[in-house]
Amino acid sequence: MADSPHPIDIHVGRRLRARRRLLGLTQESLASAVDIKFQQIQKYESGANRVSASRLWALAKALDVPVSYFFDGMNGSEPKFEHDLTSEYSFAQPPVAEILDEKETIDLVRYYYQLGREPRKRLLDLARAMSASD
Repeated sequence: MADSPHPIDIHVGRRLRARRRLLGLTQESLASAVDIKFQQIQKYESGANRVSASRLWALAKALDVPVSYFFDGMNGSEPKFEHDLTSEYSFAQPPVAEILDEKETIDLVRYYYQLGREPRKRLLDLARAMSASD
């Protein structure tokens, strides 16, 4: 178990990737903003490497989010370190986290918010109508 990423590190990595993609940033550009190599961003996003507190602070600043953003969607009690932590945490709606991992979803959200209010409403109505017809 020690060789696999901790569920919290995976969650933080997913949130990092989702925000980076939503902003349209490459791993290289984010890495440059926090003065690290892009490979480190890859490791953070996969959960392979844990993000230190100081690095999390820098990433939050570069991505224009509060540090708490990286923990949004986590449900869990205080950890009890004498046993396996994976049973102590659950994550709100795992399918949503996986959907946000898709570049297509992030692109769709980004373009949606570039539209004006009325075109957004029409697009949403169209999507509802199309999903109801399936």
